[in-house]
Amino acid sequence: MRLSILACLLAFCTIARAEVIDIDNAQLEQLSRSGVPVIDIRLQSEWEETGIVAGSKLLTFFDDKGRYDAAAWLEKVKPIAKPNEPVIVICRTGNRTKPVSQFLSQQAGYATVYNVKQGIKGWIGAGGPVSPAAPTIASCKTAKTC
Repeated sequence: MRLSILACLLAFCTIARAEVIDIDNAQLEQLSRSGVPVIDIRLQSEWEETGIVAGSKLLTFFDDKGRYDAAAWLEKVKPIAKPNEPVIVICRTGNRTKPVSQFLSQQAGYATVYNVKQGIKGWIGAGGPVSPAAPTIASCKTAKTC
């Protein structure tokens, strides 16, 4: 009986476990065009320096000292994408998004999390278009969403 319960629990955990998928620039373009939201977790100074992928939601995860408040950040993510909806996470080079993607999938219950493996630098390096960040920053600051 215990083995049956354990087997059921393990099966449920495997089924319920979310997925983190590393994506390249072509996949980023395709998914964002299909409506999957892109969350840019970089600092404001980074958004201003490089610009952003058009339509990105700006939600800094780590501050300039590497600190974070995962619960507060997650509350800002929920209006952008619910746990049963796919979401794309991007940063400068893909290093910060890896743990953030794992947090979303393993602790916050997001079913499908796409991690842009080369970040905005890879996107720009491959000729991907960027938009100026200033209008989006102004908008999200007004709405208190970034």
